[in-house]
Amino acid sequence: MSGHAWASAHVPRTSFEMTGPVKWLRLSEQAERGICPDCGSFLFWVGVGHPDFISFALGSVDGPTGVALGRNIFVSEKADYYPLNDGLIQER
Repeated sequence: MSGHAWASAHVPRTSFEMTGPVKWLRLSEQAERGICPDCGSFLFWVGVGHPDFISFALGSVDGPTGVALGRNIFVSEKADYYPLNDGLIQER
């Protein structure tokens, strides 16, 4: 849904706070996704079978995140114009 590189984090839903309206969509069997009802930006997702955790777009956080990348996923689908040489785990 992002069309390019995606940076996200996941936390227990009890530790997550959001303000403003969100529209929830079920676009696949894997997850329910939260989007901005005004612009359609993809903001959150909750995996089926994992309702106690929420993953969120790091780009949607106002201010410092305090987060460091932990792994690269879907590397077999990345564009050919950038290398992944950050030393992180690479999941195909």
